[in-house]
Amino acid sequence: MKARTIAFIFLMLLNTGCAELTALLQSGGVALTEADVVNGLKEALITGARNAAGRLAAENGYYGDAAIRIPLPDEAKMIVDNISRIPGGEKLLEDVILKINRAAEDAAKEVAPIFVNSVTQMTITDAFNILNGADNAATSYLKSTTYDQLYQLYKPKIQTSTEKKIIGNVSTKDSWIALTNKWNSIANTLAGKLAGLKPVNTDLDDFLTSKALSGMFLKVEGEEYKIRKEVSARVTPILQKVFGTLDSKTTRL
Repeated sequence: MKARTIAFIFLMLLNTGCAELTALLQSGGVALTEADVVNGLKEALITGARNAAGRLAAENGYYGDAAIRIPLPDEAKMIVDNISRIPGGEKLLEDVILKINRAAEDAAKEVAPIFVNSVTQMTITDAFNILNGADNAATSYLKSTTYDQLYQLYKPKIQTSTEKKIIGNVSTKDSWIALTNKWNSIANTLAGKLAGLKPVNTDLDDFLTSKALSGMFLKVEGEEYKIRKEVSARVTPILQKVFGTLDSKTTRL
């Protein structure tokens, strides 16, 4: 189903009175009300968010996905470029990256309810504007209306995760501190200063929260696209009803 076709259909709906709207949507043999459209879109967002959160919360949900795998903060680039200066540096570096991604996976377990809360506040106007928009319009809406709240709710979970003993009774934050302390001890020496090395200080929890949310929205966008385009992704009756009706309209157009 082409995005322009969806836009055309919903533009007609937005400019049609309730009686005409009902008649138009019943012409395909399925009665579809404004409430159906709103509930269908809410269901799409909730389904997409839950699917995305479930995948990211699984082991290697972040670490095993090259598209969203969380690297070290940009401030640590000098460490990465000069890791051989630290004894056992390569292993220490990979351990930190692994634990960073494990922390994000752990926090992702709590994200779905936050999305669900936000979706319940969607209005009829919001719903039609989203369905009249691009293939990622729902995700863009969700991001614009929830990001700050999600950040405030998500960061403490990230912080708890980074302080949680995960591998070998060592936390992500322990590994990060060990890495940066070793690096800074070298950077702060006279030889390090002469070599142009700079100490690394960064808010790890802030960095992880931003990266984790970016990855989350990327996955929600992928779920939204599937629901719009693939019949098999419409796993509930309301999704099948709303998007199935649009499919039938597209066929006749």
